[in-house]
Amino acid sequence: MNTKARSKHRNLDSAITKRSPWETKKKNYDLSINIKGRSKGRNLDSAMAERSCNDTSTKKNVKKIEGSCFFQDKRKNFKCHQCMTGRKAVVPCLKCKEKVYCTVCIRQWYPNIPIVEIAKQCPFCCGNCNCSICLQSSGLIKTSKRDITDEEKIKHLQHLIESMLPFMKQICIMQKQETEVDANIQGLLPSEVEVQPTLCYADERIYCDHCATSIFDIHRSCPKCSYELCLSCCKEIREGILSIRYDVPYGYRDRGWDYMHGEDPLPESYLQEKVEKQPEPSIQWEANNDGSITCPPKEIGGCGDCRLELKRILPMGWISNLDTKAWEILSNCRIRQWLKTLNGDNTSGEGRIDNGLYSSTSTDNLDEGFRHFQTRWAKGEPVIVKNTLANSSGLSWEPMVMWRALCRRLEMPEVKAIDCLAGCEVEINTRQFFEGYTEGRAYNNLWPEMLKLKDWPPSDKFEDLLPRHCDEFISMLPFQEYCDPRSGILNLAVKLPHCVLKPDLGPKTYIAYGVAEELGRGDSVTKLHCDLSDAVNILTHTSEVALSDEQLAAMEKLKMKHKAQDEKESLERERLKKGFDESEATNWGDNILYVSSGEFRGASIPEPSTSRKEIGGALWDIFRREDVPKLEAYLREHYTEFRHTYCSPVEKVIHPIHDQSFYLTAEHKRRLKEKYGVEPWTFEQNLGEAVFIPAGCPHQVRNLKSCTKVALDFVSPENIQECLRLTEEFRQLPKNHRAREDKLEIRKMIIYAVERAVKELSELISTPN
Repeated sequence: MNTKARSKHRNLDSAITKRSPWETKKKNYDLSINIKGRSKGRNLDSAMAERSCNDTSTKKNVKKIEGSCFFQDKRKNFKCHQCMTGRKAVVPCLKCKEKVYCTVCIRQWYPNIPIVEIAKQCPFCCGNCNCSICLQSSGLIKTSKRDITDEEKIKHLQHLIESMLPFMKQICIMQKQETEVDANIQGLLPSEVEVQPTLCYADERIYCDHCATSIFDIHRSCPKCSYELCLSCCKEIREGILSIRYDVPYGYRDRGWDYMHGEDPLPESYLQEKVEKQPEPSIQWEANNDGSITCPPKEIGGCGDCRLELKRILPMGWISNLDTKAWEILSNCRIRQWLKTLNGDNTSGEGRIDNGLYSSTSTDNLDEGFRHFQTRWAKGEPVIVKNTLANSSGLSWEPMVMWRALCRRLEMPEVKAIDCLAGCEVEINTRQFFEGYTEGRAYNNLWPEMLKLKDWPPSDKFEDLLPRHCDEFISMLPFQEYCDPRSGILNLAVKLPHCVLKPDLGPKTYIAYGVAEELGRGDSVTKLHCDLSDAVNILTHTSEVALSDEQLAAMEKLKMKHKAQDEKESLERERLKKGFDESEATNWGDNILYVSSGEFRGASIPEPSTSRKEIGGALWDIFRREDVPKLEAYLREHYTEFRHTYCSPVEKVIHPIHDQSFYLTAEHKRRLKEKYGVEPWTFEQNLGEAVFIPAGCPHQVRNLKSCTKVALDFVSPENIQECLRLTEEFRQLPKNHRAREDKLEIRKMIIYAVERAVKELSELISTPN
């Protein structure tokens, strides 16, 4: 945009104020009409049009467009607020009497809003204007649904502290034990040990050099090479159970485009070298007889020369003092509550909960819905909330609107998308990607091409790049006490001090293609995984892509090819296991492939069904925490039946869930239920529905339509135990595993959440009623 155009944008509002269409036609439009009833309001625009057209003073200049409520003015073309161009046909706003929108922009950017409604109250007045300037504005939308009373705050903070105290106790015990070890080494009493502080800046994170867990206070450090070790690793070394984390090679061979579509792979000479497993060196890392620990050898990152010294980040005794304060204030709260009970003030109640998956509507009674949510949430069950878009201002979540807003901040002629068939990143023209979102894309053989953008826009600053959409999303959130990323009273993630680096918990946008039919290969899916924290996911936009009869027929043929390829490779694996003769197995495989090929060449392709019910946007499968061991056992047993990158069979399993290599099709879910009795919560997410997923519940998603989802992570008091359990699981993963890093820093979050809750609760109970 040039300087002249920029100045026009800056002075837009003042220019409109000085000379609006209402002031120009003030003689014709009597704005003193008092609208007392709906009937008068409905007829206002038509009445004005008649008066303006019948007035002889301007009859030659102002022309009413028949059957509508907009005008053409030959004297002056007023600038449309949306496109900043002078159009002949514009719709003035009756409410603000300043903004006008041209009919071209209304048709393009507000197709679902009647022109009559825009005349009564323009998009700017409604708070859902999606022009480039308004999309970059923040603070125009009230994000909080309701004000919480002091009594409710006291109740919530008390619940938070009560939930955190057992974990505070664990932290204090671990620190006390390590201090006692140091006291024995030095021949001192534990109270006489002085732990030296280590330099740690506010914008710095310290991780254990062995297990990548966040270090928040007391730890051990090498004075020579600064190797740092967390207390959990220290304990494991002394107990002789520490596992050495090595890099594990991950290798998926690109066998070519034809192979991904069921044909033979490229000749071996054209394939990438297969990654062989490197022999792991045998290294022993043990504690000394007095309990001290020497820096590990160079092979695993240390220097092997010095003893690790005890260091601290926080002031000495800060955590133990905080633990004492928390117990004291809880005692005061319980006495206060007991006195209120004696006075007959007992308003607690419990709503009825059925045995199914709990769902509510965003317009339900907030107090009753909140109690139901807490009951189910404490049991580790997902919750669905319908119709969250009813709480919004109506801002468009169409991807093209969001892209247009980003173009003012970022140059994005191309985006990096994930090709769901190959599982790899591809670069594609941004406009072509978004056109494919609504119109669909296909490979040359008519197999649907599924693309998805993950964590888009490409930044952890969603709030900075799309401020209006961020405010809109927060305003839609149900149960904001738990998930509001700015002020959720029960969200531990917001309790971190401003000076401390915070984890990136979103919001993040996921834009992906989708079709209703399960393809088996290349489906638009989020594979089975388990989030380190709680999450809420809202489906904000969908677009259904219709497949032609020709494409459906081609897909059936390709599915037969895929099935034949699966059977052939399965027999080859059996041959390798049982040691069959290679030539015999090859003939076997050729025969199977021939039979399968004959099936799809000679068989008639079934006609697509014309009768269909309305489908949702995405299909969810969420597994119960107690079913995780059986789910993992099934995946370890059947992992070779799944395909991952380049459609290659999965050859190695580090962790069945954290690898994110598996999507259970309908057939696999049937066999899982048949063999282990495990069945997930399965449901379709519709437009405007929010899905709450508790930490520790493995889940997978398949898009049935092109979908735009916005997700946000949060940390609730009820699921801290699961967050800690997952953190311990991640510690045991190989060094180069994608899920290994402790991004949540849950123990740091616990201590700061307790500190802030104690402070806020003290202020509330000390304030006289």
